[in-house]
Amino acid sequence: MLSSAWLLVALLSSSCCVAVPSPRPVTAGQSITLQRRAPSARSVEDWETWAQNERVFLTNRYGGSIPKKRSEGSNLLTNQNADSSFYGSLAIGTPPVSFDVILDTGSADLWVADVSCTIGCSRIAVFDATSSSTFKNLSQPFDVTYGSGEAVGSLAQDVVQMAGFSVPNQVFGAVDEVSNGLLTSPVSGLLGLGWQAIASSGSTPFWETLASSGTWTDPLMSFQLTRFINATNVQANEPGGTFTMGFVNSSLYTGSIDYQSLATTPSFWLLSLSSMTVQGKNITFSTGSSSYAAIDTGTTLVGGPSSAIQNIYAQIPGSQPGTGSWAGYYSYPCSTEVNVAISFGGPSWSVSPADFQLTQISSSDCIGAFFELSSGNGAPSWVVGDTFLKNVYSVFRYNPPAVGFAELSETALAMNGVTGNAPSATIGSVAATATAGTSGSSPNSASRWSIHAGTIIAALASLVGGVLL
Repeated sequence: MLSSAWLLVALLSSSCCVAVPSPRPVTAGQSITLQRRAPSARSVEDWETWAQNERVFLTNRYGGSIPKKRSEGSNLLTNQNADSSFYGSLAIGTPPVSFDVILDTGSADLWVADVSCTIGCSRIAVFDATSSSTFKNLSQPFDVTYGSGEAVGSLAQDVVQMAGFSVPNQVFGAVDEVSNGLLTSPVSGLLGLGWQAIASSGSTPFWETLASSGTWTDPLMSFQLTRFINATNVQANEPGGTFTMGFVNSSLYTGSIDYQSLATTPSFWLLSLSSMTVQGKNITFSTGSSSYAAIDTGTTLVGGPSSAIQNIYAQIPGSQPGTGSWAGYYSYPCSTEVNVAISFGGPSWSVSPADFQLTQISSSDCIGAFFELSSGNGAPSWVVGDTFLKNVYSVFRYNPPAVGFAELSETALAMNGVTGNAPSATIGSVAATATAGTSGSSPNSASRWSIHAGTIIAALASLVGGVLL
C-alpha cells in the first residue's frame, strides 16, 4: 500500500509505438540452403485465397479500382506516477518528430508545447515549426481550459501520425504557455479522444477523421490500463497497457463486449449510470440527465453528485467526510475492503478495493477514490475515470456511437504491478492515411469542461500549491 507521502512525491514528480518485426540481417558470403519440395494438392480454400490475391494483384497492376484495405494499429501506453495518468506517443511534422501525450477521452483537442513556450514547459520535448516542411500556421489563437489550468497558444496544421495512421492536415494547438504543473516530464501535450462537439478549436479530432473515413478496420478504439497504485517500489513511469485503433485486442479481454449507446448526441462519451452497489447494498442517486457519466481516460478518479457520494460512504462503517484540503473526499478505515460495482444498463462491473483506496493518511485511515464533484455549465454529473477503467477492457465506438466494456483476460491482469521498461516515444511506419474534412477553426461555442488525471486529487494539489493535470 502506498503511503500518503509516497503518493505526493509520485504525483508531483513528474511512449509508445507499434511493434514491428525487424528483418534478420544477412551478411556478405552467407548462403541459404534450398530444398525442392514435392507439390501438395491444393484445397478449394487454398484456390479461393489464391484467386482473390491474383485478382487484387492484376487489378492494381493494370489500373483498375478495388476496395481499399482498411487498417488497425496499437500504441503501447505508459503508466505515470502510480496510475495518476496514462500516456502514449504520436509524431508531428515532416520529417516526423515524436512526442509523448496524455490520451484523454474527456476532451477533443490535440496540443503540444511549442519551442517558444516559456511557462510550464521545462524538461520536455517541444515542437519546432521551422523543422517541418509541411507546417502551416493558421494564425488563430488557441486556448483550452481544464480543471487544473489552461494551455494557450495558436492553431497550426501539419502531418500527425500515430499507431500506423496519418492525417496530413491535422489542426492542433502549438502552445507557448501552460499552467504550471499541467505537463509532467516527459509528457509534451495531450491528445483529445472526445467528439468534435467539445473541441475548443472547433476542428475534427485526429481519431474522428480516421473513424469517419473508413480507414479503420472497425470504427472503434480501445484501452487496457495497468494498475500500480498498490504496488511497491513503483517507478515514475511503468508499462501502462495498450491503446488500439481500428480493432479490439481479443487477447486482452474475455467473453463478449457489452456495448451501451451514448446517452445523448455525441460530445463527451456519456453513458447513463443505471445502478451502483457498495458492500452489496444499492446506492440511491438521481436519474435522467443527472445520471449521465463521462467515461474519461484522462481522469484519475470517480466523481459524482454530493448526495450520491454521501450515500456511497454511508455504507462504509467508520467513514468520515474530509475537512480542509480533503473537503469533498471521505476517509474510511484502511482495514475495510470496499467493494463497489457499477452498471450502465448492462452487466455490473466491479471496482477493485485496491483502486478504491486512494492513499493512506494516518496509521488507520485511508482516503477513498470516489469524491464529490461540483459540475456546472452543462457538464455531466458523473465523471468515471481510471479508478474504474483499470478494471475493464473499454471500447469507444464511433458508429453506432457507444461505449463497451468487457472482462479483462488473465493476460491483461498479469500486467498489473509488473515493473519493466516504459515504452519510448517511437515513430513507426504509416500504413494508412486519411484527410481531415473542412471544419471551422474558431473556438467552439459549447461550454468546455474536463477534469484530468491528477487534478482530481485537488486536495494534494492545494497542499503543495501546485496545479496537476
